[in-house]
Parts: sequence; C-alpha cells; structure tokens
Amino acid sequence: MKYAYFPGCKIAHHLPEYGKSVEAVCAHLGLELVKPEFNCCGYPVRHESRDASVYSALRNLALAANRGLDLMTPCKCCFGNFQQARHQVDHDEKLMCRMKNMLKEDGLDFPATTRVRHLLQVLDDNLSSVAGAVSRPLRNLKIACHYGCHALRPENITHFDDPLAPTLFERLIAVTGAAALPWDLRLECCGYPLRGRDEGIADLLVAKKLAGAKASGADVLATACTYCQLQFGAENTKRPGTIPAVPYPQILGLALGLDPDDLGILPGDVVASWFENT
Repeated sequence: MKYAYFPGCKIAHHLPEYGKSVEAVCAHLGLELVKPEFNCCGYPVRHESRDASVYSALRNLALAANRGLDLMTPCKCCFGNFQQARHQVDHDEKLMCRMKNMLKEDGLDFPATTRVRHLLQVLDDNLSSVAGAVSRPLRNLKIACHYGCHALRPENITHFDDPLAPTLFERLIAVTGAAALPWDLRLECCGYPLRGRDEGIADLLVAKKLAGAKASGADVLATACTYCQLQFGAENTKRPGTIPAVPYPQILGLALGLDPDDLGILPGDVVASWFENT
C-alpha cells in the first residue's frame, strides 16, 4: 500500500523524532510513503486568509493526485484543514472556481477524488495486520488516549470517528498489548490553538489535561497530533513530574519490536525509562 506522505511543518521543524517513528513503523508494516514537494497545509493562516488556507491544502492534494495517490498525514490539525478545504470548495461555487483557476496557473488539476487519511485511520484499516506484527506486547503499560479536536470535529466534515464516543484510538492501543484507560478529559482540547492568543487559558487547559491523565492511573499520555505533542511536551519540560506525552507511533514501534533509536527515542528520554521494564 502506498500513500503520499504529508508530515506537516511541525515534524520538519520541531519534532523530527515524531517523523522518524512514523516512517519506521510504516516501513515495518509495508506501507510505502512517497514524499512530493509539499507546502504547508494552510492551517496556520486559516483565520488570516481563507483563500490562502484553502489553496494551500488543495495544492497538496493536487500534488498527491499527480502521483495517483491518496494523502496520509500524522497530524490531526493538517488532517482537519485538508478536510475543511475540500468541504468549503464543495459548498461554495465561487471559491471552487477561484481555486481551480489558481491551480491551473500552477500547472495542477483540481484533486477531485484524492482522499485524505490520518495515520490512525490507515493503521485501523489494517488492524489485523498491525496486530499480527506485534512482537513485544506492552502488557504492563497503562495509557490515556488524547484524541485531539481537529479529527473528531466537525463530524460531518472529518468523518474520523464518533465525536462523542470514539473508539478508534483505544483499538490501536489494545493491539500493542497496553491498556487504554477511560478518563473524563480524553476528548478535551489540549490548548494549543490558543497559543499566541491567550497564554493563560492555553496553560490552564494543558495542565488540566495532564493532571487528569495522571489521575486516571495512566503511565503515559498517547498523542496522535504534532500540535498536541508540542503542547504536552512543552508542559512536560516546564513541569517535571507531569505524565509524559508520547506519540503513538513510538508506542506502536516499541510493540513491533523496533529499536528505540529508530523511533527517535534517546536513552535519556523520559519515554525510554517508561518502556525499559515492559
């Protein structure tokens, strides 16, 4: 199976270890990732310029379409913006016309059929194969799942999972051998969208999430969005003793028996210490 792989800007500039784990896991599972010369997904400028945000997303989809591939991303903010862009042009003829003209000027066709998939969806689609590849079950690990907002909502646009009672992430935790614990705040925002706008509320939200995850009895908080991972990771650094946030691809990679170094996990990382005895 082959996908046009859209890592997103955060992996390239802030979270190379996240990207390393995604690529290692996909290679191990036989998922081929092709890397066109993508631009930003458009999420950061969505409030400043609708056209710029939508065009940025559609241009990436067009580049994937040129390869005859669907697009896969590990970032839920990127995923959500791609889905939003497609929805907006489908419901606004004038916007559709402008976007087609802009793509034509760029030598690209409108990506009418290109699908956008989040990494978790791709793994869930191949759940039996993933389960069969697990060689080091993490049976002693208790995990609190953090879903992230932009994949779940709005449901009629993202089509990711039930926004009120999702189960996809828990299924993917279960295949690793770990236990996914129920907890009250698993669907709440991490606070990252408020960075630069209201730092106080952003700090409050992330602290509340991490405290809730720890109170659930979990050992780690599993993330599946680069923006969320940045938010939780910064809080982990600022406040030692908070429950560590770990990208799901690193968790899965360890269950697959991959070397921690190949997953971007360094010997001194807090992540490594949690998994040494699993």
